[in-house]
Formats: sequence, structure tokens, C-alpha cells
Amino acid sequence: MKCFKYFFLAAFITIFEHCRGQTCVVDNFKVKDDFEFNRYAGKWYAVSKKDPEGLFLQDNISAEYTLDGEGTMTASSKGRVKLFGFWLICADMAAQYSVPDPTTPAKMYMTYQGLASYLSSGGDNYWVIDTDYDNYAITYACRTLHEDGTCNDGYSIIFSRNPRGFSPAITRIVRQKQEEICMTGQFQTVLQSGAC
Repeated sequence: MKCFKYFFLAAFITIFEHCRGQTCVVDNFKVKDDFEFNRYAGKWYAVSKKDPEGLFLQDNISAEYTLDGEGTMTASSKGRVKLFGFWLICADMAAQYSVPDPTTPAKMYMTYQGLASYLSSGGDNYWVIDTDYDNYAITYACRTLHEDGTCNDGYSIIFSRNPRGFSPAITRIVRQKQEEICMTGQFQTVLQSGAC
């Protein structure tokens, strides 16, 4: 019986330490080390997403990232958006990215504009949480924080180079990263039917 008590106490301490280490404070989230813009450039397809509050692209989302001669990254995105609660139309967005801290290039600031009057314009953080450049990329943005530093209104998009998604091995990596940014179970699949 005494061994069972010690085993239970050790298991409890292990679980407590894991939970304490799993913090949802946004500033503690890790991003891709040594992020390489030239490898990230090209076409990506959204395969799942966690939306922010308000109007957001619905499905058939893709983004084409390019670099200019000075190394500035821009993107043109497409996707369907639902207007008036029922009308789905294809929409175009454009974005430009800046790097506030050159020592952390994966933490960018994105300035975006909808290319139609019903789409919003503005700016958000754009963090690349992880990517292998060839298969997947996990992006994250938090628009507003709670007083404790956790995210109040944020979003994330999981991108793939292939519109059909990932292998089981890549899926496991993506799920682990979703847990690390405290968004497990919050994602919905993004339809890629070629509508846009």
C-alpha cells in the first residue's frame, strides 16, 4: 500500500509539472527557429483553421507568398467568404509582412487589405509556429490578450503544399503544435474544392 501511495504521488507531481510547463501565455509560444523566407515562399493551401471573431475566409483558402528584390515578403490570398449569412463568393486579399525584431524572423507583422469593400483591412501579428517548408506550415495570430497574457481573440491556419492535406506522420506533428499553442480541438477542416 505504501508503494502505491508513492507511485500515485509521483504520477501526480509529473502531471502537475507538465500542466505547469504547458502555459498558454502567448509570449511564451515558440516559433520556428532560423526562419527562412525564401524556403517559405510559394503556394500554400489551408487545410484547417481556427477563426477569429468577425468575418473571415470560409473555405478554398490559398496563399501565394513572394519575396521582392529587397527581401520583403508579400502574399496574395484567395478564399470564399460568406456574406449576409448565405451568399458565398470568392474574395482576394493582399498582405505585406515586416519583421519587428530581426533576431526572431518568424514573428512578423502582417498588414492586410481586402480587395473589395466588404472585406476588412488592418494588421495582425503573423507568427510561423512551425514549418518544414515542403509539407506544412502552422501560422498563429492573437489580436487581443487577456490580462493574464493568454489570447482573447486569436486565429491560426494550418497550411499544406498539397491541397489534399498531410500524411499521418505530418498530422501528428501538426496536432502536437496545436496543443503547444493551446488550440487543441478548436480547428475546423477547410474545404479545398477548387471553387476559387
